[in-house]
Amino acid sequence: MLTAYAIITVITVLANAGIAVADLSKAGFVLANSAEVGLPQSWLPWLAALKAAGAAGLLLGLMGAPVVGVAAATGLVLFYIGAVAAHIRARVHHNIAFPGGYLTLALASLTLAVLR
Repeated sequence: MLTAYAIITVITVLANAGIAVADLSKAGFVLANSAEVGLPQSWLPWLAALKAAGAAGLLLGLMGAPVVGVAAATGLVLFYIGAVAAHIRARVHHNIAFPGGYLTLALASLTLAVLR
C-alpha cells in the first residue's frame, strides 16, 4: 500500500505542479479552456497558486507530514470538484476529462493517504 501511495501521490504532485506552471505561463490551452468556462484570466495566478500549494502539501505528506498531505489532498479534491462543476455549468463537456482526471488523481491520493 505504501508503494501505491507514493507512486500515485508523486504523479499527482507532478500533474498539479505542471498545470500550475501552465496556468502561470498562460499557455494557449489554458486560456482557451478558461474562456470556454467563463473564467476571467485574472484568476489564473490565484488558481495556479492553489494547485502549487496542493502539490507542495502532498509532497510534504510524502516526506513525513501526513496531516499536511491529507489536508492538501482534500483541498485538491474540493478544487477539482469545483472545476468539474464549472465545466458542467458552462456546458463544456468536450474536455471535462481534464479536470476529471485531476480530480481522480486527487481522490486517489486522498484515499491512499487516509488508508496509510
